[in-house]
Amino acid sequence: MNAVAFAAAIGCAAGVSLVIAPPFLRRIGRNLLVASAAPDLKPNTPRFGRVEPANFSDRDLKRARSLRTPGLASATKRAFDIVAALALITAFSWLLILTAIAIRLDSPGPALYRQRRVGKDGKQFDIFKFRSMRADAEKNGAQWARADDDRITRVGRFIRRTRIDEIPQAFNILRGEMSFVGPRPERPEFVTTLEKDIPHYHDRHIVKPGITGWAQVRHEYTASVEGAREKLCYDLFYVKHFSLLLDLLIVLMTVRVAVLGIGSR
Repeated sequence: MNAVAFAAAIGCAAGVSLVIAPPFLRRIGRNLLVASAAPDLKPNTPRFGRVEPANFSDRDLKRARSLRTPGLASATKRAFDIVAALALITAFSWLLILTAIAIRLDSPGPALYRQRRVGKDGKQFDIFKFRSMRADAEKNGAQWARADDDRITRVGRFIRRTRIDEIPQAFNILRGEMSFVGPRPERPEFVTTLEKDIPHYHDRHIVKPGITGWAQVRHEYTASVEGAREKLCYDLFYVKHFSLLLDLLIVLMTVRVAVLGIGSR
């Protein structure tokens, strides 16, 4: 399937109104999806955009691993990451400053913090984020954030809804620890449990984690093992169907998510 047609068709099926390809190419791509035998590519079905762990085959795994080898695709993705990260930092430098000031005025504690996360191949790294909770939020240990979590500050609730709290991760991209698009990195404390309870959970670590991802634009925020199991289906879809145009589509969808607050946590 033509890569542009594929990405455009995925976008149409996902309900994206932004035009990223000519109409005739979108029609061709959508027809190809309809004719596809793969359940995860069937528009208007519950399984669209998802790959169940049991259906993630050795062939899918082999293809995903082949994309990790040095080549045009990996070099282009890295170049896109660097350009996008620099553009994000430059364009929103004023917002970074204002956010830091607002956080400090809203509650005691630092504006920025580092938190341990699991990245590509299971390697751990420190992620940068704006603080959205009280400074003592984890005095009793690591916990998932809940929708009605009283640990979240007033400013924190806003920056989480608009995804502003994630912007500092552009520096993680420049350091090579993250990509702009990929599965969201989880905390080591949670990964240990999730890998035991969810088959194929470790396969999401084949690629670099991202600031945004297919699961983030297609599914609401979750804070449970069952929710992580559901989001894994979307992560595996991304791993299986990775392409630079799919990355671009996810970035465009992320803009819509940030504006409308869909999937916010």
